[in-house]
Amino acid sequence: MIILVTGAGGPTGEAVSGYFRKHGHTVIDVGRQDVDLLDRAAVQDLAGRVEREHGRVDGVVHLVGGWRGSGSFAETSLDDWDLLHDLLIRTLQHVSLAFEPLLRRSEDGRFVIVSAKAAQAPSAGGAAYAAAKAAAEAWTLSLADALKGTGGAATILVVKALVNDAMREASPEARFSGFTDVNELAAVIGGLFDRPAAEINGTRLDLTS
Repeated sequence: MIILVTGAGGPTGEAVSGYFRKHGHTVIDVGRQDVDLLDRAAVQDLAGRVEREHGRVDGVVHLVGGWRGSGSFAETSLDDWDLLHDLLIRTLQHVSLAFEPLLRRSEDGRFVIVSAKAAQAPSAGGAAYAAAKAAAEAWTLSLADALKGTGGAATILVVKALVNDAMREASPEARFSGFTDVNELAAVIGGLFDRPAAEINGTRLDLTS
């Protein structure tokens, strides 16, 4: 398969890319240094290159993220909203709009984002983050509707937070209760290709339970 991983520079991206490479698939890693995902023309150019080289894309795993919060609702900074809008919403819009046609050319295209429990249960100080995550979910559900009946699927994976080995080494006393390990996340994403599109398209899969 041809798998595109955006936000590939961090531990989560490394885990996801490594999973697919280990299973013999071609992975296109896109980090901040490769393409500016806030530049729609640049993302369209990337899609054009993938189309010329491969003709399709079988999976798009969008991992661009970020977090900002405040001590209370009244202290919320709208500068945080502007930042999170770009990271969590605008990059998703550019990537999904550019690659939806290539997903349609795959027999079982999969588009995946990672969301958070906060989108459904916002805290007072997490208004900007929760609202941005909720908007990203709504956008992904619209993509799911566009893929209905094509053999493709757009899926939202819900976590409390993610944890990796470096975090455990840095804080050996921490329990990270309810966190999802990045390698577990990668395996879940890989498993989406083994499930019927109609079963997972437009769904929120909760990984916290």
